[in-house]
Amino acid sequence: MKIAIVLFDRFTALDAMGPYEVLSRLPEVDTVFVADRPEPVTNDLGSLSLVATHSFDAVHDPDVVVVPGGPGQLAARTSGPLIEWLQEVDKTTRWTTSVCTGALILGAAGFLTGRRATTHWLATDQLADFGATHAPERVVRDGKYITAAGVSAGLDMALNLAAAVAGDEAAQTAQLIIEYDPQPPFNAGSVDSAPSTVVQALEAFRDDVRNGLL
Repeated sequence: MKIAIVLFDRFTALDAMGPYEVLSRLPEVDTVFVADRPEPVTNDLGSLSLVATHSFDAVHDPDVVVVPGGPGQLAARTSGPLIEWLQEVDKTTRWTTSVCTGALILGAAGFLTGRRATTHWLATDQLADFGATHAPERVVRDGKYITAAGVSAGLDMALNLAAAVAGDEAAQTAQLIIEYDPQPPFNAGSVDSAPSTVVQALEAFRDDVRNGLL
């Protein structure tokens, strides 16, 4: 099975690396990072680069595609070859997936029209721009499309996907290998549970998310 994880300038690192850590540990899987060109691609903080080992032109038939989010998603979905590549490979993928605002890229490619989907809570209002209905869940599967909520939800998405492609035991094995047993010190990981002062402070950035600044 070939899994292609997309990279673009100003992606969010954990959106890509979380699924990578899970999916690359499945049996008989070839995981590649793909971008416009095979070169280092820098994350949203400008402090980390991952190497795209393959160009879009070199990857024609992945079984699974994972699209991360990040502030660079706006440019990635409005210019360049990413959308065209996604539309071509999606014809034969078994699963097309996203993490965080990567869902907006799937939406721009036309995959979410009439579907349920999720994304980062600061961007859920944008799903309607692409004809999608926001589902307030951490991981949403609609047909062969799986979308995950913000950043860390990529791990949950990848474990759901691992179970779908390799079975529950393989997914559980990957979970134990990475010792994914979250016990956060605060109950602030959801807009429904975080203190109102924290939510209100971040709400000020909603327009920045829409404009690809955050």
